[in-house]
Amino acid sequence: MTGEARDPTGDEGPLAGLTVLDTSRVLAGPFCGMQLGDLGADVIKIERPDGGDQTRRWTPPTYRDSDEAAYYLSINRNKRSVTLNLATEAGREVFRTLAADADVLLHNYRVGKMAEWNLGYEDLCERNPSLVYCHITGYGEWGPDRDRPAYDLIIQGEGGMMSITGEEDGAPVRVGVAITDLATGYYATQAILAALFEREFGDGTGQKLDLSLLDSAAALNTYAAMFYFATGDPPSRRGGKIRNIVPYQVFPTQDDYAVIAVPSENLWSNFCEALDREDLFDDERFATNDDRVRNRDILEPLLEEEISDYTTEEIVEQMQAHDVPATPINDMENVYDHPQVHARGMRASVDHPTAGEVEMPGVPMHFSQTPASVRTHPPLLGEHTDEVLEEYGYDDIEITRLKRNNAI
Repeated sequence: MTGEARDPTGDEGPLAGLTVLDTSRVLAGPFCGMQLGDLGADVIKIERPDGGDQTRRWTPPTYRDSDEAAYYLSINRNKRSVTLNLATEAGREVFRTLAADADVLLHNYRVGKMAEWNLGYEDLCERNPSLVYCHITGYGEWGPDRDRPAYDLIIQGEGGMMSITGEEDGAPVRVGVAITDLATGYYATQAILAALFEREFGDGTGQKLDLSLLDSAAALNTYAAMFYFATGDPPSRRGGKIRNIVPYQVFPTQDDYAVIAVPSENLWSNFCEALDREDLFDDERFATNDDRVRNRDILEPLLEEEISDYTTEEIVEQMQAHDVPATPINDMENVYDHPQVHARGMRASVDHPTAGEVEMPGVPMHFSQTPASVRTHPPLLGEHTDEVLEEYGYDDIEITRLKRNNAI
């Protein structure tokens, strides 16, 4: 990457020319790899020959009439798939060859496994000192729980998220997507880009990155954690409400629910006007947000009764007409039919060799000169093995020998 010149107005993405060797599976790592691919990097996805990434088999659902798992398709676009058996020395030697020219290596094997195969950071950086080596685990590389397996569901519970998610008097509830996996993927992407920046403007050497799901959950707690640090009182579940702003919550309507957010005094005035309840604005019990929070047990029942006389469409229109943030609760169909989502390119599609045209969420990063994009389909297992190995100097005889020895 260093010193390469290219057209800054091209459509390759800001990371064009960067090579990422991604041997991660399931979600956090592949999500990170997809982001780097969206940004233009050449992401080489390393998979086991006997089935590959296990999310290829996480069905149902498959994509429409194909055999392709929707889960796998969601996080593996803009990559090339190479099958490589790291349980064999021949496979590991191919991996070392690829890693010698890579800018980034990404994996989520258990702690110690890559070192056991002589593929750890210390092994690979001898041949490639500029390598940025990113390791994602459940609990990190040190500490008493370093060897424990982890999944998003476990970390949402262990990391505190379930303690603040769900109805006040109800059972704990997980966030609807695997949020700690996704957040770790985001943190990994951020860390990789920071390490690449430091490499480019430092002495040219890479470094090792250690990311964990539990660390990500602890970081994501943000203001909920600070409420605890500030008061000594752990915050609890509040359903569709928030602890320190009123009204800022989900309200039942005549036919469904509406979400209404009033986080400022100007909006409180607009909100009362929208409801034709200026008397609430004049009530000293509700004069400021601090007053409204202190008197929420009085105010919220009044507002719930008032809003329950409206349909969701009526109350949302009424609020938006007075510049108060409000929305219905959209399902996935409503989200991806949303005109703003369409306008921003967040409903994308790509041609797939077995599933046809595959629709998926678009890229949420917008650049004025080097746009990120959905360029290539989530690859079939081993679709690019021969292509990539040929790029690294392997001839037909060597590739045939590797296949015969179950290395690829």
